[in-house]
Amino acid sequence: MAGALDTQAVLALARQAGLDAVGVAPAALLGRARQALEDRIASGLSDGMQFTFKNPARSTDPFRAVQGARSVVVGARSYLTTEAAGRCGPMARVARYAWQDHYGPLREALGSTARLLRRAGYRAVVFADDNTVVDREVAYRAGIGWFGKNANLLVPGRGSWFVLGCVITDAELDPSPAPVADGCGTCRRCEDGCPTGAIVAPGVIDARRCLAWLVQKPGMFPIEYRRALGDRIYGCDDCQEVCPINRRGDQPGPGSHPGAWVSVLEILQATDDELLQRHGRWYLHGRDPRWLRRNALVVLGNIADPSDPAVVSALTKALRDADPMLRAHAVW
Repeated sequence: MAGALDTQAVLALARQAGLDAVGVAPAALLGRARQALEDRIASGLSDGMQFTFKNPARSTDPFRAVQGARSVVVGARSYLTTEAAGRCGPMARVARYAWQDHYGPLREALGSTARLLRRAGYRAVVFADDNTVVDREVAYRAGIGWFGKNANLLVPGRGSWFVLGCVITDAELDPSPAPVADGCGTCRRCEDGCPTGAIVAPGVIDARRCLAWLVQKPGMFPIEYRRALGDRIYGCDDCQEVCPINRRGDQPGPGSHPGAWVSVLEILQATDDELLQRHGRWYLHGRDPRWLRRNALVVLGNIADPSDPAVVSALTKALRDADPMLRAHAVW
């Protein structure tokens, strides 16, 4: 028989395990999120994106994830770190969340919470970055934060530099005070700061213009957004970097992280196995490194010195590549 649980003790353990913010939402259908997903698909704004768009009925129903679910413990873990200083040669930027694996420590912290619930006799399953549930919606319902106009969840006083995950359980826990009041007001810096105008309405992103999606999407990189890509190889942080909440909130700790930049020429010279070993944590459609090389060629066209012999050599090699998609980007 399952024992009684102190909700505050559960939350305290989650914080001790490494979560920066934690809350509880009742297990319930995520009707608003389902409608939003279906609307984006119908309007074409999802641009064929899978993830939680793949099956909205499943990703908005906690009961499909855990039979008899009654509560969702939601956790946020900061990924705010300092980038490495000093770069040589044509280098490409990586979005901050992808500098290292932040989901591993998030799962470990959530796992400690799940084990406590299981020891008390309840079912408890961890979900993080696996598209089973719309993390931002359950985080909003758990009082973790509010939705910014860039569709990110913002933690009060701390901003949006967080990865999210949850534990769905059949334990009945006291829900956290929610929702959190909107803190954006009339600010529209994220909307104005998007390099491609992908934020088409508050909280509505047109994936067809979003660089963070376009670097992951298979196929030709849209020619109209290649200049806007600039030096980005994976992801885009612009809408977060201009956010006043992020600027006033947490600041990076001491030290630096080498994952902030990668060498464009090394990407073009590396083998498939080498690229998967170095960057296999990133989402590459079909686990195919050709999309990474495609992005590298666009970045090279934007930032490289055309008189650099190493650049000329890399482009000459790409122009002879057996892959017509890569040849086309080399021509550009």
